[in-house]
Amino acid sequence: MAADLSLIEKSATDILKLLKKEEISPLDLLDTLEARISDVDGQVNALPTLCFDRARKHAKALMKRPKEGRGLLMGMPIPIKDLTDVAGVRSTQGSPIFADHIPTASNILVENLEARGGVIYAKSNTPEFGAGANTFNEVFGRTLNPYNTKLSAAGSSGGAAVSLATGQAWLAHGSDMGGSLRNPASFCGIVGMRPSPGRVAANPGAKIDSTLGVEGPMARTVADLALLLDAMSGDDHRDPRSLPLPKRGFRAALRSGWKPRRIAYSADLGITPVDPEVRAITQKAAQRFAAAGIEVEEAHPDFSEVHECFGTLRAYAFAATKVELLRTHRDQLKPEVIWNIEKGLALTMEELTRAENQRLAMLQRTLTFFETYDLLLTPATIVAAYPVEQRFVAECDGFTFPDYVQWLSIAYALTTVSCPALSLPCGFTSDGRPVGLQIAARPHGEAMILAGASMLEDILALDTVRPIDPRG
Repeated sequence: MAADLSLIEKSATDILKLLKKEEISPLDLLDTLEARISDVDGQVNALPTLCFDRARKHAKALMKRPKEGRGLLMGMPIPIKDLTDVAGVRSTQGSPIFADHIPTASNILVENLEARGGVIYAKSNTPEFGAGANTFNEVFGRTLNPYNTKLSAAGSSGGAAVSLATGQAWLAHGSDMGGSLRNPASFCGIVGMRPSPGRVAANPGAKIDSTLGVEGPMARTVADLALLLDAMSGDDHRDPRSLPLPKRGFRAALRSGWKPRRIAYSADLGITPVDPEVRAITQKAAQRFAAAGIEVEEAHPDFSEVHECFGTLRAYAFAATKVELLRTHRDQLKPEVIWNIEKGLALTMEELTRAENQRLAMLQRTLTFFETYDLLLTPATIVAAYPVEQRFVAECDGFTFPDYVQWLSIAYALTTVSCPALSLPCGFTSDGRPVGLQIAARPHGEAMILAGASMLEDILALDTVRPIDPRG
């Protein structure tokens, strides 16, 4: 079969069914993606590094196995975010320092995906070291929002989100510390989920017990995202944080019939300004649960210490992982990264201790909150897509942010207390920019989030399965 561009309009779940029936092959999917990328990626710059020769070699080897030995994904192609190493493929981390880096070994995440039938064909664009929720870097340039190519795709998993929205992927990998799976999902009208820490095994960083940064799935529908989360999940002895597979898979959670009894909605978590139109759109979407007979109340945990707490812990993480780069390649680092590393190096033990105590107090209050509510709903981001030339959101609804990170607090509040959270498309602004609704649950509550998100996805009926052509 030659490239069949009608396949890009299908869901990943439907593609998997065709693979199982052997009505299509992984090679057909790669041909289709290569043609689609040739048609549209020049307009959005989502997938700057391609590795189709490697992908076809892997696909051919997979096809020699009996069907039952091809893994859960059966040869499904997946792009990997350019923060994550793929053996033999240029892996830059969005940094001039690593512009020519070709690793000899893959990240644990990549090894496990390939063992479960995933085929890696591309690296998706990211900001330098994932810092900043606008996808641009000095190696590959800007990734553009397909709904309006003058706007940001957010970040740091911006290339992954855009590849999905434009039909250059059926499933995609991303990562998240301060909303990097959720922000681009919101801006690009797709689904992105930050799982609980340890849900997806990956190479530990300099701080091996870190729970701030996690790997996770992105897709165009909740069912497709659950498929990829099933393929990503499971423990690995090389990652001491990793969790065992749940007794029931995440796709099974969508078929379980579980419904939330009581839901909380908060436009701002008491910590941030929110664009009035984004507030209205997300509140209206949340109230659709009420129309389905589910109790919806305005409430949220107390996150009053989160700006100081997350700022300290994030800075410590940057210092722990990037201090040597500051010493040897300072002139090649963007100013936001330098600021974060230097802030971390200047921290005192008293500041670190206070941040850990603040985090514990917020976690305890959040766990108590989830004894009353099954799910917490908020805007996934406080604004819709903004001009791509703007490095970050400096002001919202009359409030000026003190740094390049704080506009992300509605996402990083959930990061700080280790809660899984998902961004679900829930509507559009008056000028056609997508808006995402964040759906969160207690730690290890991914199954509840997915069931609730699937229910609301059906109610809203936004039809995100079909990708779009980039719009200038």
